[in-house]
Amino acid sequence: MPIIDHKMLIVSAAALIDADGRILISKRPKEKVLGGLWEFPGGKVEVNEKPQDALVRELHEELDINTWHSCLAPLSFSYHDYNDFSLLLLLFVCRKWEGVIYPKEGQELKWVYPRDLSKFPMPEADRPFFPMLRDLL
Repeated sequence: MPIIDHKMLIVSAAALIDADGRILISKRPKEKVLGGLWEFPGGKVEVNEKPQDALVRELHEELDINTWHSCLAPLSFSYHDYNDFSLLLLLFVCRKWEGVIYPKEGQELKWVYPRDLSKFPMPEADRPFFPMLRDLL
């Protein structure tokens, strides 16, 4: 088996859950990698950064909300090899944050019930979380 020689990315993402049991998903800009697909909000973990710190930072940068480590519950992780990179995706559940969610990067946002996640085109790394989120909620 050949060795895949491409970049490994570690990403922290959040299943932000509202009082009605819906999950926030965000549409990636068309010009970005995996553009046009829906995803759980979050972003890359930088060198020497803890996954929770990255997620708190990304949620503020992308959605203008603040949350804390104590509000992030690790749910699971997934791994997927894409053509140009490998992705280790760490998913946290978050039910508490401060502020009103606002798409600071102009991204489209939707609140969806867990049973409806499969109706949206999402990256392969996000798909393993669907059954877990349905069971949780």
